[in-house]
Amino acid sequence: ASIIDFINRARRVHIVTLEDPIEFLHQNKKSIVTQREVTIDTKDFYTALRAVMREDPDIILIGEMRDAETFQAAISAAETGHLVLSTLHTLDAPETVNRVISVFPPHSQKQVRFQLSSILKAVVSMRLIPRMGGEGRVPAVEIMINTPYIQECINNREKTHLIRDAIEAGVSQYGMQSFDQSIYQLYKNKYISFEQGLRYSSSPNNFKL
Repeated sequence: ASIIDFINRARRVHIVTLEDPIEFLHQNKKSIVTQREVTIDTKDFYTALRAVMREDPDIILIGEMRDAETFQAAISAAETGHLVLSTLHTLDAPETVNRVISVFPPHSQKQVRFQLSSILKAVVSMRLIPRMGGEGRVPAVEIMINTPYIQECINNREKTHLIRDAIEAGVSQYGMQSFDQSIYQLYKNKYISFEQGLRYSSSPNNFKL
């Protein structure tokens, strides 16, 4: 919602959101925002995506991608020049890449890897960690930018497991960060306790070091 609101205030574009359910209503500001709710305005995400493509939107927000048909429609929309934003329930950025690929049957995965490596811009993952002292939570954020090396890792199944190392190495040059790097900074800045850092880190041993 905050991303759509930011774009809505900053640019003159046509934004279409497909949500299940609609949680925030956006008023048109600089942009035109069209919101559709699954089961009320449309049968499912896939049907809505096919209809949206006829309206020539600039930005498409898919509330959640759940099946191969929706994934393929989203990839096709991105290939035609649309900015596609969506969410997935995954543990981290590398797992997001694996999840997208694994949704498709084995005989299609090589082509999907090529398409995904070509159109993906970034993956942002978040974990909410209880704040030290028990008042609220703070976000640990993992950021993966689709650099040429990460493109290669996505495209080559033998190198996909190297994505996490590439994220950790891309901090200064590309602005990436892993969950463990983000959690360490939260601990260093006294937002979370050492115990919470161990609990929520991807690699507790690395966090200890």
